Amino acid sequence: MGIPVENEAALAAKFESIFPHLDERQRRLLAGAEARSLGHGGIRVVARAAEMREGTVSKGVMELEAGGDPLGRVRRPGGGRKRLADLDPGLRPALLALVEPDVRGDPMSPLRWTTKSTRNLAQALTEGGHHCSADVVADLLRQEGFSLQANAKTIEGRQHPDRDAQFRHINEQVRAFTAAGDPVVSVDAKKKELIGPFKNAGQSWQPKGNPVAVRTHDFMDADVGKVTPYGVYDIAANTGWVNVGTDHDTAAFAVESIRRWWNSIGATTYPSARRLLITCDAGGSNGYRTRAWKAELAAFAEQTGLAITVAHFPPGTSKFNKIEHRLFCHITMNWRGLPLTSHEVVVNSIAATTTSTGLTVAAELDTGAYPEGIKIGDKQMQALPLDRSDWHGDWNYTLRPDGFLRIDDTPDPFDAPSPDLAWLAHPAITGITNDELAALVGRLLTLHHAQRENQLHQRRGARPRIKGDGAATGRRPILTLPDRLLAAMLHYRLGLPQTAIAALFGVTAETVNRRLRDLRQLLEHDGATLQPTSTRLRTLDDLHRYAEQNGITNPTEIKPAC
Repeated sequence: MGIPVENEAALAAKFESIFPHLDERQRRLLAGAEARSLGHGGIRVVARAAEMREGTVSKGVMELEAGGDPLGRVRRPGGGRKRLADLDPGLRPALLALVEPDVRGDPMSPLRWTTKSTRNLAQALTEGGHHCSADVVADLLRQEGFSLQANAKTIEGRQHPDRDAQFRHINEQVRAFTAAGDPVVSVDAKKKELIGPFKNAGQSWQPKGNPVAVRTHDFMDADVGKVTPYGVYDIAANTGWVNVGTDHDTAAFAVESIRRWWNSIGATTYPSARRLLITCDAGGSNGYRTRAWKAELAAFAEQTGLAITVAHFPPGTSKFNKIEHRLFCHITMNWRGLPLTSHEVVVNSIAATTTSTGLTVAAELDTGAYPEGIKIGDKQMQALPLDRSDWHGDWNYTLRPDGFLRIDDTPDPFDAPSPDLAWLAHPAITGITNDELAALVGRLLTLHHAQRENQLHQRRGARPRIKGDGAATGRRPILTLPDRLLAAMLHYRLGLPQTAIAALFGVTAETVNRRLRDLRQLLEHDGATLQPTSTRLRTLDDLHRYAEQNGITNPTEIKPAC
């Protein structure tokens, strides 16, 4: 006897209403329970009503009759579709080979020089026979302990062997000056900032949907240009002074910033001070190799009566300078997201910088001119009241406030020989009279200017810029034109080797070689020739003997080569 059709229709209606709310296993168990209650033939009836396979209903009956505990999950462990990494054992090793560092990865990898995004990785794996998606790649990378990371600036490069010892020396100096009540300052120039409506890194609170509008491109405004904030941080007082310069970042600007700090704050804070310790970086306008920095400090020491002691941090360690993380970082945080639209904004935002630890900052605009290219000659350096420390005298030195001598170190005119080499212009060496030599120098000088103008035009692709006095800009040549001509006469007429000429003129042999080559071209254009003589000089001693034989008074001291 079969089950009435009415019961089957009722079951179908029940299943249709309740199945959407059940998962796969729950539907299977419900169908099994209904089949058990109907008895013989119930599996077939329930399968038709639930639109299931009879095997699925039968499996539900068996699970109920087995009497097991509830599983707490839809599928048994191991059930469902397998993961790609399990189906394709080579997928994970292939992915790791692509993302390994270059020194360990496959040198022929197509992603060696491209961005290793999950999309690119998935494409490369698919091309290699491992079909997968970007989501699968992301899951596998997370399982292997990978994450998105930026570059980390941790490699400092080659360290100086005395790096740590210099740090200890600076710390000892700071403690000694501080204990004696003398000022200790950390100085440096902050990076240049564009003035105008330009984007400034960081964020600031603004009305929603109304951000501050700035220019799309950071092209400098020629009317206002850039500013260079030069900071002076008083380590003991926890105060800062920033001189906002509108011209070049030169040694004169750096020392002027320190001078302004002393005149406005330092002299009042330390009325009885007789010395000042400055800690600074190894490069830039206050670098240990910068002659102008030492010359300007010597003038500052004379003006204030202070003995200025300088301690430079070793090269590549500027991040340890106190001013970086005690002053500049707070200024950057204070003006984050704020366009520096004017000089007033820069000065006021710097002066408004404070911290919970008591930092106060003063700022001032400096519109003075600080031209570049100021040269300090050997005589000027030798006259400086400079005392170098026994420990790394290049990094640690003191400028005394006494004995500052100003030496006229103006270079010799380009159309005249160097004074200490004028004896070489004797006719016995040149083979021509003094009037003929002067005429030849005049003609060669005209040719030299034309030659130099042409070289500058070709190198720059335009005519050289002209100063107010009409002279072209550029560094003055090492040897004057008469010096080069005399060197050529010594070499081509008397056979003196270029190495000996280099020692005589105090330059390198390479410089002599280049200048002789240039002068030979000028002589060819002028049509002049230097005829060799039967006298051949091999050393400077030979030259001195030759000069004595011809009644030439010459100095015995020879300048060393550079």
